[in-house]
Amino acid sequence: MQDDSFKEYVLDQLASLGNVSARRMFGAHGLYKGGAFFGIIWKGALFLKTNETSRKAFTERGMKPFRPSAKQTLKNYYEVPAEILDDNDSLCAWARTALSCAPKK
Repeated sequence: MQDDSFKEYVLDQLASLGNVSARRMFGAHGLYKGGAFFGIIWKGALFLKTNETSRKAFTERGMKPFRPSAKQTLKNYYEVPAEILDDNDSLCAWARTALSCAPKK
């Protein structure tokens, strides 16, 4: 999938959350809802905001943190497993958890 088609797919999957938007940022797209930045779409992958508690669901599935370059790793954003990404209800539940971890503007 091209970046824009993947972005649209993710937004469609998250539609039941209401008012989720994607904004361009540094070659990626940031996901926002109600002023909260909770996800990153980058190179055909979705990364969600985590905290110490929620991160376990990602690491138990072998998922890695967002690493846009060899010198930079964002350890609070982890890649969403394909089986979660493809299941609308599961993805929305994971996104709600990510929203609870994200500070509001």
